[in-house]
Amino acid sequence: MRVASPIPKKHARIEIIPLIDIMFFLLASFMMVSLSQTHMKGIPIQLPSATVPPPNTPKDFVSIRVGAGNTVSFDGRLVADDQVMPQLFQLHAANPNIKVSISAEGMARHGDVITVLDKVRRAQIQKVGYQIRAASGGPAGPPAPGAAPPPH
Repeated sequence: MRVASPIPKKHARIEIIPLIDIMFFLLASFMMVSLSQTHMKGIPIQLPSATVPPPNTPKDFVSIRVGAGNTVSFDGRLVADDQVMPQLFQLHAANPNIKVSISAEGMARHGDVITVLDKVRRAQIQKVGYQIRAASGGPAGPPAPGAAPPPH
């Protein structure tokens, strides 16, 4: 005859969560110990340095600004009107692919800007750009398609 025991029978279980915690602790400890043991020991020496002359590259960009009274400046340096063409020829001779950016002050005349553009073209400079800023306080141009008309 078999009699059941009043004490419930328990099966042995292995809890895995404390084992994971121990594994992370061991991993972190191993990493800290291995990082602290990699001291680079060496002898300080002076390596010889090569003396490289500064590169003699020609300019690849110049900014021309036209001001009021037909004043012309190249990269912020004022150039007399009779020296604009020789300066442009010199820039083109130094670098045939030079890029020129033309901008004008607010009080510069349109004809003066066109004259400078003609001089740039006569110097056979092909890459010309224009710096244009929106005028402050003036009309912003035509409204975008579908936009509401401005109030009157």
